[in-house]
Amino acid sequence: MDGMRNGGDARDRDEEGRARSARPRDGLGRPLPYGAAGVERQPEGVVRRPRESVAEAQALLDAGKPFHAHEVFEDAWKSGPEAERALWRGLAQLAVGLTHAARGNLTGGPRLLRRGAASVEEWAGGSGRWDPYGMDLAALAGWARRLAGEVEESGTAVDARASAPRLR
Repeated sequence: MDGMRNGGDARDRDEEGRARSARPRDGLGRPLPYGAAGVERQPEGVVRRPRESVAEAQALLDAGKPFHAHEVFEDAWKSGPEAERALWRGLAQLAVGLTHAARGNLTGGPRLLRRGAASVEEWAGGSGRWDPYGMDLAALAGWARRLAGEVEESGTAVDARASAPRLR
């Protein structure tokens, strides 16, 4: 991405001319003012092996960057085999649910956490695979539901790093 703004069109554009914000982002993916020091963004459209996706997402979750982990899962969802797309979409929902819970979205965070939990459980039930690529999907779904309940009960944002799940 060139990060330059077009004269007649105030939107930022990537190399292919698609609208994409060049504003820096914080660790939770929130846009910062132009010129501010932000967190390096995940490149889009990266094709990784499934275990690499899991390892990279875990490192980002451990660093308190669930928004960026969501982008890794989204790449796997878009580039992986059709039979696994629902799995990766569910994992992306879990990561973005944590993102919203950490941003203080006390309604959307729990909703996305529960939706992601249901998605990974549905995929596991349909595929018969509860431990793809070393992940424990039952434990992840349990983590998501517990965190959703904690957010609703406390009425406060969570610490993304302290609340991050163990994928494996």
